[in-house]
Amino acid sequence: MTAPLDVRNLTLEQLAKTIDHSLLRPELTDEEVRAGIELARRYGVAAVCVKPCHVRMAAELLAGTDVKVCTVIGFPHGSQTTAVKVYEAQEAVANGATELDMVINIGKLRSGDDEYVLHDIRAVVEAVRGQAIVKVILENAYLTDEQKIRGCRLAEAAGAAFVKTSTGFAPSGCTVEDIRLMRATVSPHVQIKAAHGIRTLEQALAVLEAGATRIGATATAHILEAFKTRQGGAGLAGG
Repeated sequence: MTAPLDVRNLTLEQLAKTIDHSLLRPELTDEEVRAGIELARRYGVAAVCVKPCHVRMAAELLAGTDVKVCTVIGFPHGSQTTAVKVYEAQEAVANGATELDMVINIGKLRSGDDEYVLHDIRAVVEAVRGQAIVKVILENAYLTDEQKIRGCRLAEAAGAAFVKTSTGFAPSGCTVEDIRLMRATVSPHVQIKAAHGIRTLEQALAVLEAGATRIGATATAHILEAFKTRQGGAGLAGG
């Protein structure tokens, strides 16, 4: 279980360790991904989240650091079969990933097929047990509150370490209200990752205060530099 963050007394290093720096846009070149990984390393974030084809590169560039390699499974719509998701997860771990952000089967959840959703998540969790943690992306933009609650409970029952709001590819993303709902739904040992639309320090602090412990962000440098400015410029070597 991760203790709740004290947002009022947060240090720069603690804030950096809430961020998964996201490098998932489809048009990113290898050079742009490499630069993003180096940025993540420089700021000492929690993890860098890359596409599956870049996991090996990220693992090599982050060797010897405490920045974790994260990738996505069933991305971005969650509609791959369970067997494909399991293979993706196992290959990602073999290539060096230790955190997996898996998209729930959104249509099955909306259809009320809880048994399918539970099995889908559990199969991935079991396939990488002891090697990687699984964060389950609900894609809240497409869900009612009742569906968000069911998705959270199914993810917890399947053994997921986190529930996550969004992929970043739906019409809308994270809200403070969703973070509060998710935090109230899952047990304390299940963490919350907020993603999609968190571009400012104020937005980052708001979701952390609401109960998130990770943030998926592309605006990592902007958020952390804003915090450094607020704190008087001391801290990480990122800028």
